[in-house]
Amino acid sequence: MQAVQFFHQQQKTNRQWQLVLSAVVFVLALVSLGFGPAGWDWRLAVAWMMPDAFSQFSDIQINIVTQIRIPRFCMAMLIGAALAQSGAATQALCKNPLADPSIIGITAGAAAMAATLIAFAPKFGINPDVWVPYGAFVGALVVTSLVHQVSKRNNEVQVTTLILLGVAVNAICMAAIGLVSFYADDSSLRLITYWTMGSLAGANWQALMQALPLFLISMVGLYLKRKELNILLLGEAEARYLGINIKRLKNQIIVLVAVGVGAAVAISGMIGFIGLVVPHITRLIVGANMNNLLPLTFLTGALVLLIADWLARVLVSPAELPIGIITAVIGAPAFIYLLMKQQGKQND
Repeated sequence: MQAVQFFHQQQKTNRQWQLVLSAVVFVLALVSLGFGPAGWDWRLAVAWMMPDAFSQFSDIQINIVTQIRIPRFCMAMLIGAALAQSGAATQALCKNPLADPSIIGITAGAAAMAATLIAFAPKFGINPDVWVPYGAFVGALVVTSLVHQVSKRNNEVQVTTLILLGVAVNAICMAAIGLVSFYADDSSLRLITYWTMGSLAGANWQALMQALPLFLISMVGLYLKRKELNILLLGEAEARYLGINIKRLKNQIIVLVAVGVGAAVAISGMIGFIGLVVPHITRLIVGANMNNLLPLTFLTGALVLLIADWLARVLVSPAELPIGIITAVIGAPAFIYLLMKQQGKQND
């Protein structure tokens, strides 16, 4: 009876947090769409829907909202949600809260492949705008498979090996990006530099529509696998006993994580630490149950990246900070804290 009451209380708490975060995201939508160099009025967020009622705004202001701010808002929502959910799934797969797409090299692998396509695809008559999202997915997939296989010992992912391997993979990928940059022309070099710092300044409807299918595949696929991930957290022996095909599940999670991270890197560059910090925050709120964790991680990831994007826009206005700097400033101390906490557990 107590277990049933606890379950219902947990579900109630989860729904309450979902409503609270949804309300905060709505407020941030007004802030994101209504504030910027072209105008600082919350009514701009809705003026594009009712232009006759808000005739005081010019056509240029309305176009800026519809062609720049709305796709940027949608992009921040999708990227934050995809990176956060990918981080939560990676941590469940590795059974460790320190497993994050940026720390273990997945983001760098996607960026290295994307940078290669940006630099060399035009020389072979290939349109990089079309193929960069898929190239980033391939890079993320290769690195995800590599770190998962190499860091295992006795079918368990070793934390120390995982982090050290991530350091090595990040170093190799950054060296590859540096080599590609050396041979790239000026226009490609500027774009690659923008990628390595992460930014949503290039948001537009074309890029968003190009990556949207990959985002949906990743987020919907991971959500549908939440119950199997819950069982996997109990242990591989227990999961096999309950009829879970462990190898197939792991391969599916690896592909879905690679799809989400690859799409995010393809349109925004390297944005780190979202996949580390957000699942940890959400886990403190609703626990480790993936049925509650993944939906709330979706909202929290979108919320965190919307805040980071807003800070990137206003801190040095009218210029703009790369959003990767904001997330690194937030995420790096959190990673140090988690690492020290994990070390303390091992010492005990």
